[in-house]
Amino acid sequence: MTDPLVEAARAVQQRAYAPYSGYRVGAALETDDGSIYVGCNVENASYGLTICAERAAVTAAVAGGARRLRRAVLVTDSDPPAAPCGACRQVLNEFGPDLTVEAVGPARSVRWTMRELLPNAFGPEQLA
Repeated sequence: MTDPLVEAARAVQQRAYAPYSGYRVGAALETDDGSIYVGCNVENASYGLTICAERAAVTAAVAGGARRLRRAVLVTDSDPPAAPCGACRQVLNEFGPDLTVEAVGPARSVRWTMRELLPNAFGPEQLA
């Protein structure tokens, strides 16, 4: 049986814009109501302006009205599969502190909880 989140991430990975690094990433997010949103990395000649696939997917989810994420799948061509960068971990945590994150590579996949990826995270509760 195929996983729709993995398939969605694989499909959007093909659309990544990565002319500088060649490192294409696809991300698919599942919201608490079962909706799926996708994003891919978009590089820029001014490297700091590059957007990661995870944050692109979160932006699409928020634009679609989502506020709670329950699962994320990231697809790369690296082995072992890559975990989200620090900035993406913080953004994912904002919308899914209980999120499950799965990184899928060509030969294997790895799963984490958001709490494993970002222990002692900074969140809205620190602003109260």
